[in-house]
Amino acid sequence: MSLSDLTTEKLRELIAEVVEEKLLELLGDPDAGLEIRDDVRERLLRSRAAVAQGAPTISLAKLAEELGVTEQ
Repeated sequence: MSLSDLTTEKLRELIAEVVEEKLLELLGDPDAGLEIRDDVRERLLRSRAAVAQGAPTISLAKLAEELGVTEQ
């Protein structure tokens, strides 16, 4: 696939991914080396298990819409 084969949306997605990777490379992960609290870990594990069992989820776009937050 060549660059000319990409849709505008796919090109935007690709650029966003590359920028994010570069920022992480330059700035690092601010949470690296931090410990997660036991209560947060348990909540995340319960959430992951619920999703694996088919619990309903909401997309980030839908949540942003409901909160009135829009992409710039």
